[in-house]
Amino acid sequence: MEILKQINAPQDLQKLKLTELQKLAEEIRTFILQTVAETGGHLAPNLGVVELTLALHRVFDTSKDRLVWDVGHQSYVHKILTGRREQFSSLRQYGGLSGFPKREESIHDAFNTGHSSTSIAAALGFALARDRMGEDHHVIAVIGDGSMTGGEAYEALNQAGQFKTNLLVILNDNEMSIAENVGAMSSYLSRLRSDPFYTRRKKDIELLLQKVPAIGHSVAKAAERLKDSLKYLLVPGMIFEELGLTYLGPIDGHNLANLLVMLKKAKSLKGPVLLHVLTQKGRGYAPAEKNPAVFHGVGPFNLKTGELINNNPELPDYTGVFGDTIVDLGASDMRIMAITAAMPEGTGLKKFAKAFPERFFDIGIAEQSAVTMAAAMAAQGLRPVVAIYSSFLQRAYDQISHDVCQQKLPVVFAIDRAGLVGADGATHHGSFDLSYLRHLPGISVLAPKDEDELRHMLYTALKEEHGPTAIRYPRGKGLGVPLSEEYRLLPWGKAEILLEEKGANVLLLAVGSMVHPALKTHDLLLEHGVKSAVVNARFVKPLDEELLLKLAVKYPYLVTMEENVAAGGFGSGVLELLSRNGLNHKNVLLFTLPDEYITHGKPEILLELVGLTPQAMTEQIMQHFALKSKAKIIPRLKIFGKQISGR
Repeated sequence: MEILKQINAPQDLQKLKLTELQKLAEEIRTFILQTVAETGGHLAPNLGVVELTLALHRVFDTSKDRLVWDVGHQSYVHKILTGRREQFSSLRQYGGLSGFPKREESIHDAFNTGHSSTSIAAALGFALARDRMGEDHHVIAVIGDGSMTGGEAYEALNQAGQFKTNLLVILNDNEMSIAENVGAMSSYLSRLRSDPFYTRRKKDIELLLQKVPAIGHSVAKAAERLKDSLKYLLVPGMIFEELGLTYLGPIDGHNLANLLVMLKKAKSLKGPVLLHVLTQKGRGYAPAEKNPAVFHGVGPFNLKTGELINNNPELPDYTGVFGDTIVDLGASDMRIMAITAAMPEGTGLKKFAKAFPERFFDIGIAEQSAVTMAAAMAAQGLRPVVAIYSSFLQRAYDQISHDVCQQKLPVVFAIDRAGLVGADGATHHGSFDLSYLRHLPGISVLAPKDEDELRHMLYTALKEEHGPTAIRYPRGKGLGVPLSEEYRLLPWGKAEILLEEKGANVLLLAVGSMVHPALKTHDLLLEHGVKSAVVNARFVKPLDEELLLKLAVKYPYLVTMEENVAAGGFGSGVLELLSRNGLNHKNVLLFTLPDEYITHGKPEILLELVGLTPQAMTEQIMQHFALKSKAKIIPRLKIFGKQISGR
C-alpha cells in the first residue's frame, strides 16, 4: 500500500507516472477487498471501476467539477481518493462513512444518491445551473448499463440533446445491474461491445463518400442520404447520436492509458458527450468475477475462500420464506405471475423464475412499468405478485394509485425491506410504505408478525380476491418460529389478541416487525408491576374496527407500535378510527420512526437510536402515563441521543 498511503487528495494523482497509477489500482483493489470482507458492502461494482475512477480524478478536479454517480454504490474508490482513506474502515457503520455519496461528507460528493437512473438528470441540472450562473466547470455523470433500463435516464438524455449544454455522460457498461440486464437496450449495448472494428469502418465509409464528385444538388443530397443510411447500419452509438449526444467508444475501462486519452478528448468537446466504457464487475477477485450478483451487495465474507459469513445459518430470512411460498403456491395456481424490477435474487424470486420461467418477468430497473404491467395482467384474470423493496416501490406511487387502485385490480405487492434496513441507510430504509399506501382507496395493507404469518398472508391474498393488497415485511432473519405444514386463510381485516391478562390497564397495539418487541415490552412492564394486553394488528388497512373500539373503551392506556413514520401510519390510522367514533382517548402513545431521514448502521443500533427497543418503549410508557413502578430503578436510556433519567 505504499503508493495509496501517499494519496490524501485527488491532486496527489497528478504526481504519479502511468506505471504508478496502474500499481495504485491494484493497491486500491486490495484495500477495498480487505475492508469490505469485514464490513460488508457493494464489492463487485467498486472493483469494476477502479481504473475509471482514477482516470476521472486525474483528468477532472472534483473540488469544482461536478461528478454525479448513478445509484452511488460504486463510489468507494472515489471516497478513498478524496481524503476518506483513513475513515474507510468505518464504511456503512453507525457514525462512519456512508456506502453512497453524501454531500455532508465531502465537497467532492456533488449529489446524494442511492436509487437508480437519476445521475443524468442531476448532472443536466448542474450543467444548466452552471450556464445560468456564468460559471466555468465540467459536469460528469457516471451511469451503469443496468441503470439504463430506467426511464428517467432516457428522459434526461433526451433533454440533454435538446439543451445542448456541455455535459459528459460516462456509460459504465459491465453487462449487469444487480442481476443480468434485460431489455432491448441491453441487447443494443451487447452489439456495440461485439463490434471492435467500428472506427475503421466508419472512416472507410467517410473516405468513400468524399470521393463522390459534387455534380449537382440532387447527387449531393443522395450522397448525404447514403451516408446517413450507412451510419445507421455500421456506426455504433447512433441511438445516442440521434438524441443529440456525441458518442465515443466503446473503450476498455481497465486500460488506464486509453481512458486518460479518451477522457481528455471528451473534456475538450462541446455539447453533450457520451463515453461508452466497458468494465468487468468484480474485477481482480475471482469469486466476485464468477458470481458478480452475489458480490454486488454482500455481507462480511472470508477473503481467502469468498464464503459468506452467516451468523444465524439456522434461521430462515423473510425473503427466502416469501420465495419458497410463492413457488409452492404457484405450483397449484397457474394464474400466479411474478414480477420484479431487476431484483430476482434480492426479492427471493430466483426460485420461481427457475421453476416457472414462462410466468416470471424481470423488467429491469423500471418499477413504474412493473406495476402497470401487473395491473393489466390482473385485468385479464391473472394473479400477479409484484416483489419490490419498500424504498424502490416509492418510485411507482402514481401507477399504484392510477393503474391498480382506481381499477380495484387484485395485484399483490410483496414489499421487502420494510422498516430500518441497516447499513444502506436513508435511501434504502422502508420508512414510508404504510403512509404512502394506507391513504389509497381500496387497498389492503398487511404486515406479518413473523415468517410463518407471512406465508399465510400471501396464501390468503392469492386464494381470495380483496382487490389491491400489499404485504410488507422486514429485511433479514425471521424469528425462527416453526413453519406450518398447512396454509390457512386469515380472517380478512381481523387482528389477533396475543395476550390479555386480568387486571391489565395498558393496551399494546403492534404491527409487523414490532409485534415481537411488544411482547418483550409486556414482560418488562410486568417486572414493574404493570400489566398489559398485546394485540397483533395484522392489518394496517382495513383496521379491525370492532375489536379496536372495544379494547379502546376497556383499557385506559393505549400504545401503538410500528416501524414506519407517524404521519399516515398505523398509529395515525388508530387515532383516526377513535376520532371518527367520538372516542377522544386522552392516554395514547405512538411509537413510530421519527420525522427525519435515518442514518446507516446496524438495525439494532438504529432501533435504539429512535427509541423502538423494548427497554426504551417500557421507559417511555412508564414516564408518559406516569405509571408507578414496583421496581427500585428503571435503567437510564438514551432516546434520540437524549439522556432520560430513571425513576
